[in-house]
Amino acid sequence: MFADFKKFIAKGNVIDLAVAVIIGGAFALITKALTDDIIMPLVGVVFGGLDFSNYFTLLGPVPEGYEGSLTNYSELKEAGAAVLGWGAFLTTVLNFLILGFIIFLLVRWVKKVIEAIEREEEAAPAAPKGPTEVELLQDIRDELKKRPVA
Repeated sequence: MFADFKKFIAKGNVIDLAVAVIIGGAFALITKALTDDIIMPLVGVVFGGLDFSNYFTLLGPVPEGYEGSLTNYSELKEAGAAVLGWGAFLTTVLNFLILGFIIFLLVRWVKKVIEAIEREEEAAPAAPKGPTEVELLQDIRDELKKRPVA
């Protein structure tokens, strides 16, 4: 069973997939930073200084003993209050859309590059063909026939 697993893991597709997952995870962090630190603040400025990450709806009573702010989503959530964090969800959805759009642009660019390379290969003059293996062997045979037998 270990040998079968080793063969499975050694296949190129599995390794390519693993690399893609690792790079995708790193890319997701970059996209999250882009969304949280650049895009959402700009959207907040456009809509009057709003911070979407703190938009939430309190669904139940505040836990006893809680003395923090009633307008701070992360503090309420940490205290165990039932909160519907629709602003954080909106930020996550926007993050997903940005990531999807960037991946779409990358795939589109790669397709164009591949098509350009294929067009160049088709347009390039074909290299002159050399003799086939059979033709070479026939030439050697004919040359050997021409030599005098010793």
